[in-house]
Amino acid sequence: MRLCRLAVIVACLAGPAVAQEPVEVGAGAMLRALDKINSETWDFEMANASAGTVGTLRVELGECRYPEGDPVSDAYAFLTVHAEEGVKPIFSGWMVASSPALNPLEHPRYDVWVLRCITQ
Repeated sequence: MRLCRLAVIVACLAGPAVAQEPVEVGAGAMLRALDKINSETWDFEMANASAGTVGTLRVELGECRYPEGDPVSDAYAFLTVHAEEGVKPIFSGWMVASSPALNPLEHPRYDVWVLRCITQ
């Protein structure tokens, strides 16, 4: 049994390394918000390590990253969203601009997603 486990570990370690695409860190992110009640949308910029409000939500941007030399295509940002101050976040994770439904904010009234990174 130990020999079998050892063989599996060696096989995993001997496999090809997963290539990671080089990324750059933007100065911030362009986000879009939707008020589902009023059907109102608005775009807003946030700098890395800053916070802002969307209706009654507090949105914190940790960092926005993008593939080297291409800030528009597959940008992704780490967001934390709080419904109330001092309460556990209702969303905390990476949001991908090209696939916002991959890891969406789930809120009955507001929707927030990443459009792109800001490079300047």
